[in-house]
Amino acid sequence: MPSLTDILALYPALSAVPAAELQAHWAGGAAAMQVPRGAQLFSPGADCGGFPLVLAGEARVFRMAPSGRQLEMYRLSPGEICLVSSASLFTGETLSAYADMQADGALWMIAPDLFSHWLQHVGPFRQFVLGQFAARMADLTALIDALAFHRLDQRLAQALLGQGPRIAVTHQQLADRLGTAREIVTRLLKRFESAGWVGLSRERIDILQPAVLRQVAAGELAG
Repeated sequence: MPSLTDILALYPALSAVPAAELQAHWAGGAAAMQVPRGAQLFSPGADCGGFPLVLAGEARVFRMAPSGRQLEMYRLSPGEICLVSSASLFTGETLSAYADMQADGALWMIAPDLFSHWLQHVGPFRQFVLGQFAARMADLTALIDALAFHRLDQRLAQALLGQGPRIAVTHQQLADRLGTAREIVTRLLKRFESAGWVGLSRERIDILQPAVLRQVAAGELAG
């Protein structure tokens, strides 16, 4: 497990919490945990068990339709906060989405009453949480705009860019991220491949013409 020093490096706002109080909560140990890949962190309708700080690994937060189709809302990495958990703790309402771990990692769960206390009495912590909350809301608004107004080929091109020349990803993972069916993503990727823009192999996509994909992402060229 990371040390308390490591956590303060990831979440500097916690340095403003009285040292004895922070150390006492950390020394309790019950709220710090190793979490394996694939573990479900929460689900809709459940009470929020606390404010999760990701110390290692990556979590995925998503909604799921009755049909089983998923829409990824955002990813949660060390140093970031969870919008869904924060909203639940702010309002006292139950959780509104699913979250699972995408890689082996570690979490430190801040108890709801302690989260509320720090939010009220520790200014830098409050500024950090509200600032990150606003940034997450902006990301979510951008996702809504993309779903409502952008063509799927644009969104797929955007999802492929910025990750290097070779991406380890399945068609189903891309479909979940874009909120569509795997068959549609596969059909579009085959069109991209036929045009010579990408190369496809098992759980891998090679980006052959990133400049063209940027044109597709910007809506200047149809995919």
